[in-house]
Amino acid sequence: MKAIRVHQFGEPDAMQLEDVADLKPSGNQVLIDIKAIGVNPVDTYIRAGIYPVVPQLPYTPGLDAAGVILAVGPAVKHRKVGERVYCFGSETGCYAEQALCKEAQVYLLLDNVSFAAGAALGVPYPTAWFALFYRAHAMPGETLLIHGASGAVGLAALQIAKSNGIRAIGTAGTEAGLDLIRQQGAIAALDHTQIDYLSAIDELTCGQGVDVILEMLANVNLEKDLNVLAKFGRVVVIGNRGTIEIDPRAAMGRNASILGMSLFNATEEQLYSIHSALRAGLENGSLHPVINAELALAEAVQAHIKVMETGAKGKIVLVR
Repeated sequence: MKAIRVHQFGEPDAMQLEDVADLKPSGNQVLIDIKAIGVNPVDTYIRAGIYPVVPQLPYTPGLDAAGVILAVGPAVKHRKVGERVYCFGSETGCYAEQALCKEAQVYLLLDNVSFAAGAALGVPYPTAWFALFYRAHAMPGETLLIHGASGAVGLAALQIAKSNGIRAIGTAGTEAGLDLIRQQGAIAALDHTQIDYLSAIDELTCGQGVDVILEMLANVNLEKDLNVLAKFGRVVVIGNRGTIEIDPRAAMGRNASILGMSLFNATEEQLYSIHSALRAGLENGSLHPVINAELALAEAVQAHIKVMETGAKGKIVLVR
């Protein structure tokens, strides 16, 4: 089979398309014939060797994908050959024609959800859900600010917030991105390329500030975030690319919290609960992944460049 392999951490061109041996499941493993693969910013951090936990070289990148089950190991209880599925995490990496996953990493994909959309589920939607409800403990009626709301995680958060009675304000850096987040349910769309864009928060919240902020670029925004929080407000740091200096008094005066998160810390039980909720949202139409671009598996290098560009508008997927 074909697979993307990384033999040395580095730039995107460290990824090479190679022929590797076909896979065979054992134990509780499920073998997936991959049809579409999600591309995430975290994939680029791992490939560059700058993520806190990196795989042993050589490795195949990729955390989420969708496809059809080819075979199952003897200990698998609930998945069957021929089922349409998507996954979060795998044993062998998802940038390939096949992947081995633990049974607990594999979820049924509804018939009316495309493989590309399925590949857009595994990381962005659980990340948004985990940030909102397990870290921030967001409640219906609260006001949410999403920085970078036109990206895959931001759009997932917008849809989840709207379906749970949470008022969401989103930011983006292009007119197309601003239009998209309005379409996805934001009560207001703010252009974060403007110096004073957060001044609108006061009017939008009747002077109270926002209750929750989902932060995709903390090294740029965190200091400003603390000044637009309501009392007892919470900032959840989802993305960061450097260091920042803040004044802790801005948090102290509001009894505010700065919360880090990594979806890798979610328990198996939490992930099962999250994906059960996502399935309900897919069934009732409140959740619907937005695909930015579809590229071939051989174009993984271009996908890694594209996923880190400004002006994101949904999810980038590799398709077969």
